Amino acid sequence: MEEREKFEEFSLLGGPLHRLGCRLGLVRDRTNTFALGLALGAFLWTVLAALALIEGIGHQVFSLSVIGGHARLLLAIPLFFLCEAWVDPRMTAFVRGIVRAEVVPPNALPALRSEIARTVRSKDSWVPDAVCLLAAVLLSVMGSHLHLSGASATQDPSRAVGEMFLTGQWYWLVCLTLFRFLMLRWLWRLGLWCHFLWRVSKLPLHLVPTHPDGVAGIGSLEGAHTQFIPIVLAISIVQCAAFAEEISAGTMTLEAIYPALALILVVDAALFLAPLCIFTPKLWACRVKGSGDYMELAASYVNEFERKWLTAAGPRRDDLLGTADLQSLADLNNAVSVVKSMRLVPISHRLLMHMALAASLPMLPLLLLKYPVAELAQKFFMRLSGM
Repeated sequence: MEEREKFEEFSLLGGPLHRLGCRLGLVRDRTNTFALGLALGAFLWTVLAALALIEGIGHQVFSLSVIGGHARLLLAIPLFFLCEAWVDPRMTAFVRGIVRAEVVPPNALPALRSEIARTVRSKDSWVPDAVCLLAAVLLSVMGSHLHLSGASATQDPSRAVGEMFLTGQWYWLVCLTLFRFLMLRWLWRLGLWCHFLWRVSKLPLHLVPTHPDGVAGIGSLEGAHTQFIPIVLAISIVQCAAFAEEISAGTMTLEAIYPALALILVVDAALFLAPLCIFTPKLWACRVKGSGDYMELAASYVNEFERKWLTAAGPRRDDLLGTADLQSLADLNNAVSVVKSMRLVPISHRLLMHMALAASLPMLPLLLLKYPVAELAQKFFMRLSGM
């Protein structure tokens, strides 16, 4: 029992920020960090709004030209934490599942235990978070020279002087730095997860080609990656907010978002779908071996079936009615079909659809910039009534 509990300890949640959230009571059940994300985003935005009102530039800060700042603080940051609150329990369940189902055979459990311990040490270390924070600070310091994406309106350090000094400095030096830190922190943890999967794929796994999940017993991995939907949504929201700023400023047309949407889909696929291909070599070998084994078994069975029922010396054809041989033949045919249809990557059409919808839906509000709702509604009712 104690050995099994060691495998259930796998988690990517940790580090100084997570421990701070636990001490403040903003992390529930050790994995639900959504309240921490809400608190961070709301605090940053509240101070930003207060500074804007103090400086008398509320009409500028609450305009469409700076919607990207609001999207980052009020939507993207909470979604980052919602994603980790959803995905971490599913990752733990995946590790626990491959142990209980003996996908990782008993002789490979010590190696898996070692990989889990190494991953837990890495995610609990303060060094990765410190490096991410340092990188975020450097990006903010050098942002004015690099012309980083998102440096429009309140994010442009050249405008953090004069009439919006306090507001601009708060956003540029604090809000955007923290946002970049959280983004880099997520990239680090995603890389840690990919490395763990790669190490697991090197173990002598016991994969079953006829497993009902269609991927030899590792189908729960797809369920874990489905929980990345919130961060896919966050990426798309931030991009769409930047597009809205540029369209409202007249520096971008609505038609230009289509290639950008294609790029967003490619980036999402590279981040959240490509790691699932780590097991493709193992699944390919499993399918090839399974096809050979089951085809050999099928050939042996149908030869025996033919000798028993189709030769002149065999039983009477009337005896075929109700025999279990036919059902066994059908079951064997189904097993061979399952092996042949086995997927080489744990990605289903459902997962692809969810990812595509999460990336595309935030684009819809951009249509309102070209087709105002009031005008559309008026035209709709006029055409409907024939006026």
